[in-house]
Amino acid sequence: MSEQDNLVPQQGAVPQQPHVESQPQQQDSKQQPPVTADDKDQTDTKKAGLLGGLLSGNTSKKKGDTQEDKERKLKLLTPFLPQDLVGGEIPYIPGNEDESVWNAASQACGTERVHYCYSIAEGRCWYLATPSSSLANAPDSWCPIAAALPGNSEHWDKETVYIYEQDGSASAIRWDPETHKMQVFLGAARTIMPRIQSLDASFVTINPEAAQPVAWKNRALRQEQLSRGLVKWLFFSGLLVTFIALFYWFASFTAAALLRPNLDEANKLSQEASLNLMREASNVYRTSVTTHIARINELSLELFAVGGELLKYEVKPDGSVEWEAVVPRAMEGDISRFSAKAEGLDDQQRGFLRIKGTR
Repeated sequence: MSEQDNLVPQQGAVPQQPHVESQPQQQDSKQQPPVTADDKDQTDTKKAGLLGGLLSGNTSKKKGDTQEDKERKLKLLTPFLPQDLVGGEIPYIPGNEDESVWNAASQACGTERVHYCYSIAEGRCWYLATPSSSLANAPDSWCPIAAALPGNSEHWDKETVYIYEQDGSASAIRWDPETHKMQVFLGAARTIMPRIQSLDASFVTINPEAAQPVAWKNRALRQEQLSRGLVKWLFFSGLLVTFIALFYWFASFTAAALLRPNLDEANKLSQEASLNLMREASNVYRTSVTTHIARINELSLELFAVGGELLKYEVKPDGSVEWEAVVPRAMEGDISRFSAKAEGLDDQQRGFLRIKGTR
């Protein structure tokens, strides 16, 4: 929940408790040696080399990075208070916290291009978010107010109000004593600070030098990087497939031009098959087809002359002939002229004798 300049003092509030500030800042300033121009140039060079990929949307340790490298990168982030800052809490779903926080932050900011950070404590995800356009002048930065989220380095308890002030702007985080919901306040320091200090609660001013930095995450940037990586992978894989196809075509063309098949054996087998086919055709031509046709005509005429009829004429595989016919019963004593023998009366034609010959 984000509120700007709308903090109303509670009625009946007791006088404010003493202002509590973290002291490590003064101690560190006394102990640190003076910074020279060369040291500043080296620091800027390190930032350009190490912070280029820090806000890619995933602050997990990359392959080959040690814990010391990760901590060193986080320390190079500069504190910055965005002009638009929202925060809240959502239920913690193991394995889906990043998606849930991004979805809530996108709805709160009204855009999918958001920078967000969160912590996990007490079964809840506590998050802060700002539109990515608010960090146009501070890309390699972090919001010190995020160190006060439950589970982070500057969080003490939920009865405390956590304040951070920078360049005339101030932000505060408090937990409503009735609803126990986290509230984020942001506005001009001259109006926010007096109202916050009038609350019936202790407050702590966050020291960015002593707090543990919490890097922003940017899901949209990470998705664009993955998309570019996917397009690059598809391009190179397509290029590889093209080269493989060209190499296969070149190898096949070269092999077809240089390697001549040995067709002598195939030609020999083809000639033998052709000779066998011609020999069989010659044998078929030499068969007694015409002889049998003439015999059928002759036998048909002889049977027709006596009133008979040829029913069957069959040439056996061994070359023998078998035929059947019917003749009138009056020819029973004269069937020897046909070189046949009687088989009995025909079942279908009464008065006709069935005869069978083998010549």
